[in-house]
Amino acid sequence: MRDVCHNERIEAMLKTAADDSERVVKVLVCDDEKHIVRLIQVNLERLGYEVATAFDGREALVKLKEYKPDLVLLDVMMPYVDGYEVLRSIRKNPETENLPVILLTVRAQDEDVFEGYKQGADMYLTKPFDPADIQRIFGH
Repeated sequence: MRDVCHNERIEAMLKTAADDSERVVKVLVCDDEKHIVRLIQVNLERLGYEVATAFDGREALVKLKEYKPDLVLLDVMMPYVDGYEVLRSIRKNPETENLPVILLTVRAQDEDVFEGYKQGADMYLTKPFDPADIQRIFGH
């Protein structure tokens, strides 16, 4: 796993969740690899998060409007609409512009990481990853 960088949006959302044990944090997991989505979903649900899933970029855009997540885990390379386009859509919309987004991808070259942050990602997590990474990021 490439080193991940926590940022203020993610830390603020996680702190709010930790401070309010009654509040359930909603996470949208978007990846075209169903086994990756399931692995993340199971680990997040074990930690007490509510999880919705999407398997391509178009579905991710629909779920963003319907589900109104507190955080998005987003693959870069997906069918129909790629993760960068979904991320740009999130950042352009006043309702979601401050939504924390973690990019999840096999693209681990420096230029890929730079592009992810340039597009507005809050964190960049590379595949393959260890499920312990999810615990480290989301555990509270």
